[in-house]
Amino acid sequence: MSVLIVIPARYASTRYPGKPLVELKGASGEARSLVRRSWEAAMAVKGVDRVVVATDDERIRAHAQGFGAEVVMTSEACRNGTERCAEAQAVLGWKYDIVVNLQGDAPLTPAWFVEDLVAGLKADRGADVATPVLRCDGRALNGFLEDRRNGRVGGTTAVFTRDRRALYFSKEVVPFTSRSYADSEHTPVFHHVGVYAYRPGALRDYAGWDMGPLENLEGLEQLRFLERGRQILCVEVEAKGRQFWELNNPSDVARIEAMMAEMGMA
Repeated sequence: MSVLIVIPARYASTRYPGKPLVELKGASGEARSLVRRSWEAAMAVKGVDRVVVATDDERIRAHAQGFGAEVVMTSEACRNGTERCAEAQAVLGWKYDIVVNLQGDAPLTPAWFVEDLVAGLKADRGADVATPVLRCDGRALNGFLEDRRNGRVGGTTAVFTRDRRALYFSKEVVPFTSRSYADSEHTPVFHHVGVYAYRPGALRDYAGWDMGPLENLEGLEQLRFLERGRQILCVEVEAKGRQFWELNNPSDVARIEAMMAEMGMA
């Protein structure tokens, strides 16, 4: 089955304008843009036929082409990354069996997260979409709770059935837990990793649907699938000693740079 990775990159972010071009310093001290680091993460994934950056902004296009990325220009009307992936797939002729949305704000995404995700969707014919979930340790959960106490939008959490079908995704910490956890302790909370693998039919349908009330309230694009009764497979992935965080707010730059330094990522 052919696999396309699309990296949606929008300059006019409501919460963080110009986010794809924000520079992150690695352990070596070298600064590279967020979209470039996301592209490098995508290029490390095995079994992928093509990687493209999808944008509506000429600044991002010029920057991405400057470091060697293939760019697909998409409409300013795209409301989220999933719609941008659908448009990119349409521009390319709907010729890929699986489309991966590796969002341009997740430069710490390990290659095996995406490889496991694609393998999970290939193996489960009943799922329309697949997305990774990572069990939080105490350190990650405490970070989520600290963000919420300070009014910041942090990571997204996921709850799912015994057979790993998504029940809900939220920017709040769900399920509720009243106890505290040590940094290295496993918790009952799962961090939703903002990567998706779609079958072409589900992606095509999504682009034609209106936003539902839950998507509007949470600001989470994947809820449109759940509101339409489509099945999302949650693929549990292993950190293998790697830390993971998405860049949602300006304050996340320092957090991600610290993680990169700790992990020795250049």
